[in-house]
Amino acid sequence: MERAILVGLAAGNMEARERSDDVTLAELEALLETAGGVCCGKVLQVKRAPDPRSFIGEGKVREVKELLEANDCTLAVFDNELSPSQLRALEEDLGVHVLDRSQLILDIFAARAHTREGRLQVELAQYNYLLPRLTGMWTHLTRQTASGGKSPIGTRGPGETQLETDRRHIRRKIQKLEEELESVRRVRGTQRRQREKNGVPVIALVGYTNAGKSTLLNKLTGAGIEANDRLFDTLDTTTRKLILAPGSEALLSDTVGFIRKLPHHLVEAFKATLEELSYADILIHVIDSSSPEREAQVDVVRRLIAELGAEGTPCVDAYNKADLCPDPAGIPRGGNAVALSAKTGEGTDRLLEKITELLSRGKKRVTLLLPYAAGGTLDLLHREAEVHAVEYSGAGILVDVTVKPELWGQVREFVTP
Repeated sequence: MERAILVGLAAGNMEARERSDDVTLAELEALLETAGGVCCGKVLQVKRAPDPRSFIGEGKVREVKELLEANDCTLAVFDNELSPSQLRALEEDLGVHVLDRSQLILDIFAARAHTREGRLQVELAQYNYLLPRLTGMWTHLTRQTASGGKSPIGTRGPGETQLETDRRHIRRKIQKLEEELESVRRVRGTQRRQREKNGVPVIALVGYTNAGKSTLLNKLTGAGIEANDRLFDTLDTTTRKLILAPGSEALLSDTVGFIRKLPHHLVEAFKATLEELSYADILIHVIDSSSPEREAQVDVVRRLIAELGAEGTPCVDAYNKADLCPDPAGIPRGGNAVALSAKTGEGTDRLLEKITELLSRGKKRVTLLLPYAAGGTLDLLHREAEVHAVEYSGAGILVDVTVKPELWGQVREFVTP
C-alpha cells in the first residue's frame, strides 16, 4: 500500500469551491484509500495567492519534504489542480511522485471502469487531461536526428520535435475515442426512442458519491449489484426494472456519483452516460442525510444536474441513511422530500408512492371508443400514449389507454364511460 502525504492550499484569490480545507482534505484521504493508498499526514497552507513555481511556497515545500522522509512516503497528493510546470518543480523538490486531485480521481476511474463504454470515457478524459501537460512531461524535446540529443552541425533540419509527434498522436486518439462515444450516444438514442414508444418511464438515481445509490437500487429492484462503503464504487450505469404497482413498471438507472472539484474532463467524457439524466422522466437525488457536509454535497449535485441540462426534470430528494442521522428531526420531509434508509428499507414505500404520483401527474387513464375511420388516432395513441388494451367491436374500437395532458384535447371527444 503506497504511503502518501496530502497537501492542500486555501488561497485568497481562489474561488471558494476551489480552496482546500479540513473537509476537502478528509475527502481526498478517502479518495486515496479508494485508490489503494494510505495517508501518513496532511498539510494545509493558507496564502494570498498560489506560488507560481511550487504552488505552496518554498517553506511549505521543505515542511512537506520532511514529512515525506519522516514517514517513509513515496507519494505527495495535492488537493488542488496543479499546472505542468508546478508538477515538475514539486517532483524535483520533493523527490517523490506528485499527483493532483484530478489525476487521483482519473486513476480511480481507470481502475473501476469495467464496461467498454466506461473504459472509453475514462480513456478520453485521461488524454484530454494529458494533452496540455505534455510539455512538462518529456525531456526528449530536441529535434529528431540520427544521433539524438543536441544535433551536430549539418544534421539540424526541419524535423518534428518528439513533443509535436506525441501531441499529434494523442489528438488522433482523442478523435477516435470521441467517434466511438458518438456511436454509443446513437445506440442510447435508439434505445431511448424504443422506451418512449413502449411508454416505459425512466427514473435516474443521482447523488454525491457514496450516498447509497447502489444500495437503494438493490432494495427497490433486487438487482444484487455490489454496493460498498467507498467512493466511486459505481462507474458503469446499471439499469433494472422497477415494479411500481401491478401492471405498472419503470426502468431505474444508477449513475456515477458526483464529487466536489470533479475534473471537467471527466464530466465531459461521461456525458455519453450522464445525458440520460436530461431524458429521464424523474430524477431521484439520493442524499446522505447523516453527512455533516450534507448541504454542500446537495449544492454540488444540483449544480452538476443544471450543467447537464436536467434542471427541469421532476426530482425527488431521497434523504438516505436516515437511521444514521444524528438529528432525524432535521431531515426535510413533505413535498418532494422523502426520508428513508436504503439499508433497512424504511421509507422506501413512501418513495415509491411519490414516484407513482409524479409519473401519473397530469395523465388520465380512460376508455375511448374510436370510429373505424379514426385509425390514425389509434396509431397516434400507440406512439405517444400507454395503450393497455384494444378491442374491436361493432360500435368501433375500444381502447383502454393512459394519455398525457398534451394529447387530451385530441381524444376527449372519444371518451366513453
